[in-house]
Parts: sequence; C-alpha cells; structure tokens
Amino acid sequence: MPADEVDEYLAGLDEPKRSTLEALRRSILTVVPDAQECISYGMPAFRVDGKVVAGFAAFKHHLAYLPHSGRVLSDLGDAISGYEHTSGSLHFPVDEPLPDDLVRRLVEEKLAVLGLDAP
Repeated sequence: MPADEVDEYLAGLDEPKRSTLEALRRSILTVVPDAQECISYGMPAFRVDGKVVAGFAAFKHHLAYLPHSGRVLSDLGDAISGYEHTSGSLHFPVDEPLPDDLVRRLVEEKLAVLGLDAP
C-alpha cells in the first residue's frame, strides 16, 4: 500500500518533475532494492529496517533529495558542491535527475550514519 501512496504523489506532479523524480526513485531502489516505500512528512521516503534512509520532494522551482539527516550532506562535501543545499535537503533542477553515482553515495552515507550495511 505505501508504494501506492508514492505513486499517487508522483501522479499529482506535472512534467518534467514527475519523470525526474521517477528516475530518482528508480535510482534509490537500485541501491536499496528491499526498501519499503512510504510517505514521511508528506513526502515520498524509503525505509530500511524501519529507518528512513532517503526521500524526495517537488517544490515550485526545484526538486529536493532528502537524506533525513543533517549530517549526510555535510559529510559529502565536494560531491555536492555543484548543487544548492541546506543542511537537510539537496536541491536540483526539475528536468535534471541526480546522477546515479551521487544517489548511491547519498544513500550509502545515510546507511553508514545509521550503522546499517549497504546491500
């Protein structure tokens, strides 16, 4: 059922936001294929062992990757230097998905923060 909620969230978006976030969703699931999809704080998220390891959201002028940790983005430093970000969200254009290798690093960093092994 929770994956259906993520489907509904994405279905409510205009293009190119929808397809860009669908690409991010696939990229996250490549890293954590057994993650449970859910809605957390009104936004799509991915849980591993009951803990949120990644999320995303659409805003008016940008999209955001949400690591659900204030530490992940600061730990990645130069890897995210080309993107605007806050301590808790990485912003990217509505028509440009995050590179798969960056998504892998983001998810694996969050797994490490939680003390979970990457699959």
